[in-house]
Amino acid sequence: MSNHSLLTETESPLPLYHRLYIILKEQIKNGKFAPGKTLPSEADLTQQYGVSRITAKRALDELALEGLVQRSRGKGTIVRDDFSKRVIQTPVQANIQGLMTNLDNIKKNTTIKINYFDYIQANDWVSKQLHLQQGSIVQKATRIRHINKVPFSKSTSYIPEQIGRSFTKSDLLNNALIDLLKSTGNEPNRVEQVITCTLADDNDAKDLQILVGGPLLKFRRIFFNKEGSVVNYQEILYSPDHFEYTMSLTVVNE
Repeated sequence: MSNHSLLTETESPLPLYHRLYIILKEQIKNGKFAPGKTLPSEADLTQQYGVSRITAKRALDELALEGLVQRSRGKGTIVRDDFSKRVIQTPVQANIQGLMTNLDNIKKNTTIKINYFDYIQANDWVSKQLHLQQGSIVQKATRIRHINKVPFSKSTSYIPEQIGRSFTKSDLLNNALIDLLKSTGNEPNRVEQVITCTLADDNDAKDLQILVGGPLLKFRRIFFNKEGSVVNYQEILYSPDHFEYTMSLTVVNE
């Protein structure tokens, strides 16, 4: 049995087609399937994820209903050129002091493994987050954090090439990214953050040692320096079994 069939074994109140739809939508947003590219066929999805042909068709139909893809006989399911306009949302601003304290505590109590480090052409989604022209070169790094040898989080950072070239993969392995940004004169002083949820695709499941289709907390963060320039766009995935996000709210009587 393929690992991908574990999607069907995940306990979730979400219908199976919707879990597959979320996985495919995340892959489109993250650039695995760029505008104009063709998604796997119903038959391919059936084999890859161990689902029925009806489930695969329903998931692709949901993407089409949302306007992210266009489906046609003979051509398959193609990502629309304007899909990014339909998925980009205005992020919520986070308090920088509280966030930096949290990040500092995390780095002190975890170990890190770098799964990927290279320079790539930014896709449409990443370009918009970094305020760069599409196709600009960026440093992409994916890191897995562990607590007691158990995967804790998966973090993927995208940094403009000019900043990224100032440190190496070895530097990133031995230093917190925030500290490396400080050393380049690009210390973040404002962060915009979105907290959402998603389902683990096959790569996420392998990296975090969970089932395909398992629930994940997803943080999207955009870091700005004091001049207002974006210095880092980051996506972080957490298994809810190992992480929870807490907030303290003050009630104001008017």
